[in-house]
Amino acid sequence: MTDARNYGLSDAAAVAALVEGRHGDPFSLLGPHTVDGRRVVRTLQPGALGVELIDTSGRPVAELRRVHDGGLFAGFAPDASAYRLRVRWSAASHDTHDPYAFGTLLADDDLARMADGTHVELFRVLGAHPITLDGVHGVRFAVWAPNAQRVSVVGDFDSWDGRRHPMRKRVPSGVWELFVPGLLAGARYKYEIWGADGSLTQRADPVALAAELPPATGSIVADPTAFHWTDAEWLRKRGALHHAGSPLSIYELHAGSWLRGKNNEELHWDDIGERLIPYVAGMGFTHIELLPISEHPFGGSWGYQPLGQFAPTSRFGTPEAFARFVDRCHEAGVGVIVDWVPAHFPTDIHGLAHFDGTPLYEHADPREGFHQDWNTLIFNLGRNEVSGFLVASALAWLERFHVDGLRVDAVASMLYRDYSRKHGEWVPNKYGGRENLESIDFLRRVNQLVAERHPDCMTIAEESTAWPGVTQRVEQGGLGFTFKWNMGWMHDSLDFMTHDPIHRRWHHGEMTFSMVYAYSEKFVLPLSHDEVVHGKRSLLGRMPGDEWQKFANLRAYYGFMWGHPGKKLLFTGGEIAQPREWNHDAQIAWELLDHPLHLGVQKLVRDLNKLYASTPALHAWDSDPRGFRWVIGDDAEQSVFAWLRMADGGRTVLVVSNMTPTPRHGFRLGVPEGGRWREALNSDAAEYGGSGMGNEGERHAQAVHAHGFEQSLVLSLPPLSTVMFVAD
Repeated sequence: MTDARNYGLSDAAAVAALVEGRHGDPFSLLGPHTVDGRRVVRTLQPGALGVELIDTSGRPVAELRRVHDGGLFAGFAPDASAYRLRVRWSAASHDTHDPYAFGTLLADDDLARMADGTHVELFRVLGAHPITLDGVHGVRFAVWAPNAQRVSVVGDFDSWDGRRHPMRKRVPSGVWELFVPGLLAGARYKYEIWGADGSLTQRADPVALAAELPPATGSIVADPTAFHWTDAEWLRKRGALHHAGSPLSIYELHAGSWLRGKNNEELHWDDIGERLIPYVAGMGFTHIELLPISEHPFGGSWGYQPLGQFAPTSRFGTPEAFARFVDRCHEAGVGVIVDWVPAHFPTDIHGLAHFDGTPLYEHADPREGFHQDWNTLIFNLGRNEVSGFLVASALAWLERFHVDGLRVDAVASMLYRDYSRKHGEWVPNKYGGRENLESIDFLRRVNQLVAERHPDCMTIAEESTAWPGVTQRVEQGGLGFTFKWNMGWMHDSLDFMTHDPIHRRWHHGEMTFSMVYAYSEKFVLPLSHDEVVHGKRSLLGRMPGDEWQKFANLRAYYGFMWGHPGKKLLFTGGEIAQPREWNHDAQIAWELLDHPLHLGVQKLVRDLNKLYASTPALHAWDSDPRGFRWVIGDDAEQSVFAWLRMADGGRTVLVVSNMTPTPRHGFRLGVPEGGRWREALNSDAAEYGGSGMGNEGERHAQAVHAHGFEQSLVLSLPPLSTVMFVAD
């Protein structure tokens, strides 16, 4: 072994730290350096038998000497020309460019914008990117870990040995970077981090664009080839489909359980799309909403505990396959909404928790940083880099994958510091209040950037409180969401429907109260996955009565929902009246469609969607109080509800729900117009599995005063039904 001091390595402690994987500045020792006017090259190759320098043609020009038994080699280069390394191992040798011969990689402007949280295309800077540098092909790695003592990129290419590829730290940004020559897309990798607390962990890339198939936890260098999109026509027109007056009907689903393979395996995007897209389009839904598809370690979280904020889960294929799925949806005229989770993340050791040996992404104080309900960590949105990380994630889904909207999960938990906490378990804001000012700023910024960069896209809030201005524009003091889930309507109406009809008179207000606040926000009426799990029973299972009554109740409820102001959302399985709760490990019980009652519900949902989309009165003034008027809202004794839906230039619609099993003949209702009223939909129709009672397809108004109108209709109200009439 040659004396290391001959090659400018006089600091024995530094050499020892390098070979032991503890040195925080590998570029100060490795690569080309000038020593006493001569060019010396040093390389760390643990386990190698020898190393020599070769020129660009492969001709040996110098033998490097072993200067430490840990695999440190050094030698003098004959000139300043380009060189490569030829490393000899016991069974083979390989030629490679020296990673430590390259200069800094990331632009100062990129690092500055990342530090102040304004870099909206962060995935183009951090993470792993195949590039060509000085004519050399390889992969550029970059990761934010400001408090780490050392960071290395590890993978199959270096036997997962953190000594082989330690990275350069860019001060003051705290970003570590390294170019690894010869590496290609598809390579597996992680970052090995020697934390500020002395911990040594291997972490998945927070900004990875692709990931290994769970339960493996590594990241994958994504294919840089740009996807060839064919959805220009959809993108051109989609803005007209996403405003408050549009007929928005959303089919919510879990990609892993909508349909499964012969052996109950999860299908890939191409297979899912082959069956799902024509089904959704044929059912008249305008959009699908995917439960979170960001990479997540535990399938049982349904994606709500994500770690890969930029990577679609590999469970269903590559990022390219997901892009192809979205493209096919758009070709069929179906929009795509993805569930996005910026509120919290799991504690898995390969993830973001204590990332650099400090609470980096999360709050240090568990009263702010730990979510007791979900056993997860809460993002520290007051930190520029963390806020910017999530903002960039939101925009990446819209820009990389052309998705049409983001449903933002658990907004209520973000808005309140005392969310699900007792007195003394939370930290007030700087004014002593419970509002989470940092989260409010973050949500406003996300929504404002989406509105500026993609005004034709939607953001939808899952927000369960009375927070004001959720869908009000940011410049007007609101949070800036396009729509908000109406959780109040969902809970109240489901509670009403659960009661036996004989008791519904005592709960009448649960069906009418929503109209008190219907125009305070722009609402989506959700019957979501959360309502068919954890012992809540399926929607059909909640309905009272015998088999026929259960189905009739459900059909009447759907009619009530589609007639009520607000956009529509139905979780998969609801459209076929699945009797069991949703199980994420099994597909929807499609065999039920052999049963006429289940098939009837499916036909009803299809026809409701078609009527809703083709009838402006049912959607155009969803957010305008001029679009609604009660005809009967107080008939608790008979559990009858009747109202009008209207729109500028559209035909008026009369919606009537009879929520008892008692048929009501000769039922007079006032209407604003004379002439013929067509029975456009009857949930009790025989084709839906009902009794077939109705109004012979139409009724003509009589000049008899009723309910404040000069004209009225005499109707037959079927048992447990909703009937819609359209004025001619």
